[in-house]
Amino acid sequence: MTRMRWTICALLFFATTINYMDRQILGILAPTLQQEIGWDEKQYSNIVTAFQAAYAIGLLGFGRLIDTLGTKPGYSLSIIVWSLAAMAHALARTVMGFGIARFALGLGEAGNFPAAIKAVAEWFPRKERALATGIFNSGSNVGAIIAPVAVPWLTVTYGWQASFMVLGATGFIWMIFWYWLYESPDKSHRVSAGELAHIRSDQDRPSAGKISWRKLLGYRQTWAFIVGMSFSAPIWWFYLYWLPKFLHKQYGLDLMGLGLPLIIIYTMTCAGSIGGGWLSSFLLKLGWSLNASRKTAMLVCALCVVPVVMAVNASNLWLATGLIGLAASAHQGWSANLFTLASDLFPKSAVASVVGLGVMFGSVSAMAFAQLTGYILQTTGSYWILFVIAGSAYLAALALIHGLVPSLKPIEMAGTHDPA
Repeated sequence: MTRMRWTICALLFFATTINYMDRQILGILAPTLQQEIGWDEKQYSNIVTAFQAAYAIGLLGFGRLIDTLGTKPGYSLSIIVWSLAAMAHALARTVMGFGIARFALGLGEAGNFPAAIKAVAEWFPRKERALATGIFNSGSNVGAIIAPVAVPWLTVTYGWQASFMVLGATGFIWMIFWYWLYESPDKSHRVSAGELAHIRSDQDRPSAGKISWRKLLGYRQTWAFIVGMSFSAPIWWFYLYWLPKFLHKQYGLDLMGLGLPLIIIYTMTCAGSIGGGWLSSFLLKLGWSLNASRKTAMLVCALCVVPVVMAVNASNLWLATGLIGLAASAHQGWSANLFTLASDLFPKSAVASVVGLGVMFGSVSAMAFAQLTGYILQTTGSYWILFVIAGSAYLAALALIHGLVPSLKPIEMAGTHDPA
């Protein structure tokens, strides 16, 4: 049997790596740009909010667009837009300029996860989806590792504009491999009959036509995914945008000093992303139900987040790094299972739309949290309240998810059948 599905997973991994490199640059350069441009905490939170607003808008558009046009052209459009927007940051000189560039970046990057989750649903049977999602989602961690290595060196050597230009251009290299390798399993000449049968082994039948957003919002399964994203996404964005500022304020780290702690934290998240997806897939192979496998893995991740509340009072940099790394790692394990719920509970024709809706709600929630963060830091100067929220959000989300879908029963609609 061929293994083309894992090549596709590798493509998704590299796209997600590029996606996070591009969005992480601003967070790493925040202390440097704050001195050069002169923004305060509230202005910085407004720049972050501009990205989140565009991300929310883009998710609605890209989720539907990808379900309509297909994975290949939809993903292509997304990465072209976000790569150009990332490079455009090099032209910004004011708070408004960064806000505009950030808004454009958010619009383009919104297509990444709806397209990637849809590709996983097309290329993998249910028993492998969480692992495949965990693997491609670990690209977000690798991107967050590469950025702290590349950005300080590029900035010190060539100026901060080079960081946006060089890393932004990598998306166009990925496009070459995407057009060369990607087709649906039924059309790909690189897939053997054995692998195609394996991919189809527990797939749902195609649905009869499009599923409207209004109809999707009528399902408790949709709201379970929305709740999971709305509670957890703001915490991840908090780490991406405020962690360098926290380390700078708390431990006096400069641009070059930020690299090692960030690399350690995001290296840990790679293990969490793959490990969280592996755990639920392993439990499924042991004969556990889909409900027990997914929720047990999510509970383990939610419990591992809790100790992050102690990060603000950590006695030294490395203890804080370990606590935040554990929490960020657990977040990625949580996300691998949460994203997989979309393909567990919905037919392939609706997966990108459901993911788009969920991540859109998560982005709106992150917008509110970004504004709250700016207000708290501007008025109190303390990160304590923010880390308490970060440590408790996942257990609250899991309780609500269980209340909405106690048995993780896939939806039934005309023309579809998605066996448990």
